Amino acid sequence: MHKLITTLAILLGCAGSAQAEFSIPGYELVHTAPVETTLATPDLREPLQVWSEMFDAARQQIVLGQFYAASQPGAAFEQVIARLAAAGARGVKIRFLMEEKGKFASDMPTIERLRQIPNLEFRYLDYSKLTGNGIIHAKYLVVDGSAAYVGSQNFDWRSFAHIHETGLRVTDAAVVSQLQNIFEHDWHAQELIAQGKQVPKLNQSVVAANDRQATFLVASPNAFNPPGVGDSETELPKLLAAAKSEVRIQLLDYAPLSYGPNRTRPYYAVIDDAIRAALARGVKVKMMVSNWNTEKPAIAYLKSLALLPGMEIRIVTLPQASTGFIPFARVIHSKTMAIDGQLAWIGTSNWSGGYLDNSRNLEIVLRNEQMAQRIAELHQQTWDSAYAQPIDVMKDYPKPVKGQE
Repeated sequence: MHKLITTLAILLGCAGSAQAEFSIPGYELVHTAPVETTLATPDLREPLQVWSEMFDAARQQIVLGQFYAASQPGAAFEQVIARLAAAGARGVKIRFLMEEKGKFASDMPTIERLRQIPNLEFRYLDYSKLTGNGIIHAKYLVVDGSAAYVGSQNFDWRSFAHIHETGLRVTDAAVVSQLQNIFEHDWHAQELIAQGKQVPKLNQSVVAANDRQATFLVASPNAFNPPGVGDSETELPKLLAAAKSEVRIQLLDYAPLSYGPNRTRPYYAVIDDAIRAALARGVKVKMMVSNWNTEKPAIAYLKSLALLPGMEIRIVTLPQASTGFIPFARVIHSKTMAIDGQLAWIGTSNWSGGYLDNSRNLEIVLRNEQMAQRIAELHQQTWDSAYAQPIDVMKDYPKPVKGQE
């Protein structure tokens, strides 16, 4: 059945075009399959092509909200920066808003190149000035107020070649408008902070998403979401509470822990409670995380979850590139969920404290069988691969290597 669905999706996506494309009205699924793996997805376009096309089509303005920025000479991602620069050179107004704490992950030559693009204004925003402890963790862009991109891909050459990533090209007018409004709010917040002023909260109470819609955007933090944008921290447990048979989750990492002062990790039960409640109702949950999730103390909570009936957890370890070790790469970074083959969740947030409560993140919910089943298939592909291994609750996992060997 899965093969039949995939075949139909490829045929539908390719109809009238020589290029693969998997779309439903208003949304195209876009995927980075890490090079030198068996995880190719020929029916899905890559972000290199999609971002380049979007920048080429820009006529008036491009806005980008990003965690950090990093490129490397010779990387395919250089094409993206070149297309962005070409847009600026032909008069397109570009605004680039980056998390100030993202400097640690950025390379300064890339940021300086961005600053030199004609008609581009670059700003840093310390998001903790709004929430006390948070970052811009969203990865998104909007072109001419008519098309947008939201996904797990950072503005990073590795995200376009060496990391498993998933996102959406969005032409749904309502969602594109909301994404533009989120950017405008955060851009203005930077101005207020620079003037020494406080950024006023937009919401004093939780704003629930309008889930009567087939597709919709939720975001965080709730206090700074523009009108019409629901709270993602409220919506995620609500969706899990409605699951009837199966939930498939793919993440970089998972832990019911937040980030406190002095490197403390306060308990954060919001998502964990919802998953455990689903399991107690008899829902089967298949969670896939990266090998980065094996560090302490997070691994202890994963093991605890894995002991529950109906819960399966697999840890994914991608092989090194043939060129050698690449810091902060060769990992699964997609943040997706499929529920009952009927609903898909595609977003930018890791599933732990600090992301859905204090940081700027974006998630798109799609009640669409075609999209939900394709996300489930994407999950199944990696789940069945040689890179995914069931968690061993008796194993003392070594500390994962992230930034250096």
